Amino acid sequence: MHKSLKDILRGYEKRRDKAIYEQKLRQKEVYSKVPKIQEIDSEISKTGLLISKALLHDPSSYQEKVNEIKNKMENLKREKAILMTENNIPIEYLDINYTCNDCSDTGFLENGNKCRCLKQSMIKNAYEMSNIEYQLKKENFKTFNIDIFSNEPFENKKLTPRQNILEILHTCEGFCFNFDKNNGENLLFYGTTGLGKTFMCNCIAKNLLDKGKIVIYQTAFKILEIIEDHKFRRNHNSEFSDEEYNLLFEADLLVIDDLGTELTNTFTNTEIFNIVNSRLLQGNKTIISTNLSPIEIANVYTDRIFSRIFSKFTILKFYGPDLRWEAKQK
Repeated sequence: MHKSLKDILRGYEKRRDKAIYEQKLRQKEVYSKVPKIQEIDSEISKTGLLISKALLHDPSSYQEKVNEIKNKMENLKREKAILMTENNIPIEYLDINYTCNDCSDTGFLENGNKCRCLKQSMIKNAYEMSNIEYQLKKENFKTFNIDIFSNEPFENKKLTPRQNILEILHTCEGFCFNFDKNNGENLLFYGTTGLGKTFMCNCIAKNLLDKGKIVIYQTAFKILEIIEDHKFRRNHNSEFSDEEYNLLFEADLLVIDDLGTELTNTFTNTEIFNIVNSRLLQGNKTIISTNLSPIEIANVYTDRIFSRIFSKFTILKFYGPDLRWEAKQK
C-alpha cells in the first residue's frame, strides 16, 4: 500500500522537530560559552513584541515607533554578530537547519501550494512501490554499454546500430544538459522491442531526478489508470489520485513509456492529446517511447495528436538486432 499523505507529513513533522531540537542544543552550547548572547537574544524577543504593542497603544505615532524599534533591533543583532565573530562562532550556527528551506520542512509554501520537496516525496513513494528506483540504479548513463550494439550494417540504414545509438545517446545527454533552457525540446523514441528505448528513458529519468527535477515515469497504460481514478473516483485515496493526475501536467518531465499498449478509443485519444498538448503549451518537457512506427501512430491516434507530436518532438529511431534475444544467445 501507498503511504498516505498524512504518513508523509508525519515524517516532515519529525524532521522539523529534529531540526529545532538540534538548534536548541547549539543555542544552549553558545549561551553557556557566551552568556551575553543569551541576554541579547532575550532582548531581541522583547523588542519584537513592542511592534505589535505600539500599534495598539498609539496608532498615530505607530510608524515613528516602529522605526525606532527596528533601529534598536538592528543594533542588537549587530552586537550579537560581533560577539559571535569574536568567539569564533559562525553567524549561521544558531539558525534552524531545515532540510528544505523553501517550506521550512512543512511540505507547503507560504501560498499554500505543495512544495517541490513534498511532490518529490510523493513521487518517491510511488516509485518505491513500482520498484523503479532499483531499476534506475541499474540502468543509467554510467552503466550504458555501447559495445552491446552491433557495429555491422543493418538492412538499408546509413548508420550501423552502434553509430545510430551513439547519436541518440548524444542527443539524450544534450537534452539533460540543456533541460532548464526554454528550448521546447521533447523526444520521441520509436522502434521494435529490445532495442534500448526503455533503458534510454531510465538514463534520462535518473539524471534529472539526481538534479532534483520532478520526473513522472509511467507507461501509457498506467497513465490512463491514473486519469480514470481521478475522473471516476475509483481510487478511495483521493489525495494521491488528484496529485498523481496533476503531476502528469505539472512535472518537469513526463516520460510516457510504451505508448500504444493501452486501450485506444475516443476517450484515451482525447486524454493523451490533452496531456501532451497542455505540457507543450506550459513549456513542460515530455518523452514518449513507443513500439509503433510513425505510420502506425497516425493510424492509431487522431491526426491532431500525430501532427502535434511530430511537429514538436525530436524523433529518434532505434533499430538493430533485438538486444534481449542477443543476450539470451550468450
